[in-house]
Amino acid sequence: MKMLRSSILFFVVLLLTAPLLRAQDFSKYRHFALGMNLTGVLEHTNQKMADVKVIHGHPALIQELTWWPPNLPGASFQSDTVEQILFSFHNGELYKISVTYDQTSTEGLTDEDMVKSISAKYGPATYIALPINLTKNDRYDVTQKTVASWADAQYSFNLVRSSFSDHLGLVIYSQRVNAEAELAVLEAVKLEQQEGPQREAERQKKETDDLEAARQKNRKIFHP
Repeated sequence: MKMLRSSILFFVVLLLTAPLLRAQDFSKYRHFALGMNLTGVLEHTNQKMADVKVIHGHPALIQELTWWPPNLPGASFQSDTVEQILFSFHNGELYKISVTYDQTSTEGLTDEDMVKSISAKYGPATYIALPINLTKNDRYDVTQKTVASWADAQYSFNLVRSSFSDHLGLVIYSQRVNAEAELAVLEAVKLEQQEGPQREAERQKKETDDLEAARQKNRKIFHP
């Protein structure tokens, strides 16, 4: 009898949690999904290749695209009052989405308020106490404190607070590709440091050669 009650309780819990488990898709945010190619993100944001910034060209191509959602009446993005979204790409694949909320939209809200709101969709959060640095370039090189995290074996969905501006935001990334991208960035920085002196010497030589070429040309055509 005891075993029967335990079995019934197990199936009741399973039935209650099954919809929640199905709803936990940590790879998507609005119209964007991790794994999208660069062209798809450009189409959804109505931006061009000229708006894409190359962070590193080798050993892997690391690119970034910053987008400020339109704040227009009736726009689907207005309800979340997002200030900006930073898309990060590894060899043309979207592997990280960094969302910054407009500060006025979260003014007065506590961390607990934000966690409760997100947990309503993604289930209970796992708190992480250690600060993390999720960005690499100078514009965004600010330590962010992880307020709460939701994750599965493939993706990580994090509520973060900037230690510099106190802005709240989200950082969503593919755990596998993010690890690959971080290794590629470290390798790129190492290569740049190794190649730096040679590149500087080549730059100075080109500058000297260009100046001499201009001098010789002007010697022939200049008349006081």
